[in-house]
Amino acid sequence: MNIIGTVVRFVVSALVLMFVGFLVPGFGVVNFWTALLAAVVIALLGWAIEALFGRRMSPYGRGIVGFISGAVVLYIAQMFVPGMRVTVLGALLASLVIGIIDLFVPTEFRRKDEA
Repeated sequence: MNIIGTVVRFVVSALVLMFVGFLVPGFGVVNFWTALLAAVVIALLGWAIEALFGRRMSPYGRGIVGFISGAVVLYIAQMFVPGMRVTVLGALLASLVIGIIDLFVPTEFRRKDEA
């Protein structure tokens, strides 16, 4: 993926986080720059989880494990991102909403061999 594609992906992810912050109680980001930093931190945490435990455990994995690990990543991200606040319930709801949004506006290109 080229640098422009990566930047666009993070901008889209930041916009999704801002929308989710507006929609979900217990989940909030202060502004666009906070959301952009959160998108980078979430991507790094997701990468670390995937490197340690494999694709099925990553936030991008499908099913309940991906949902739970996504909520954990969102909750942990607030520790690294000033201006981001997340409750446990907010992380669970945000993970659900982000999963639904990702069906329509994917922030990661899926490989064809994933079914």
